[in-house]
Amino acid sequence: MENTKVKVKMENGGEFIIELYPEYAPETVENFIELVENGFYDGVCFHRVVEGFMAQGGDPTGTGMGGSDKQIRGEFFANGFSQNTLSHERGVISMARSMDPNSASSQFFICYDDASFLDGNYAAFGRVIEGMDVVDGFLDVERKPNSMGEMASPTEPIIMEEVIILED
Repeated sequence: MENTKVKVKMENGGEFIIELYPEYAPETVENFIELVENGFYDGVCFHRVVEGFMAQGGDPTGTGMGGSDKQIRGEFFANGFSQNTLSHERGVISMARSMDPNSASSQFFICYDDASFLDGNYAAFGRVIEGMDVVDGFLDVERKPNSMGEMASPTEPIIMEEVIILED
């Protein structure tokens, strides 16, 4: 059986495809698919874009403080989950969370470069397999400092117009 693929259509016309890897993080993938099927991500932005690191989205408030109604278990080594050996490298998608290891809900990030320092502490669950140039294009949007002082807050919204499951 092939892995589920998700198409992200951006408001600016670009699109990219993510392949999900349940063998590494089954509950995370299940949660992500459920959110996509419910249209949760449609109209939601990427609120944090950090050059050389990652682009983060999936917060309906656009602030980095919001999420879905459900929190899921952190499927990573530091949280007692050893099967997630997917390394955070270019194109890998992973769940964002607070300091609580079981606080992931809807926010995710896509790595721009090697971020293996995150391995074992965040639930990587897929990879951009087409259109990584579109994700790279987020870096072309002017950014201002966020609350952490990173040049990461886009001055114009980077919006996911529609996120859909691709049928085989």
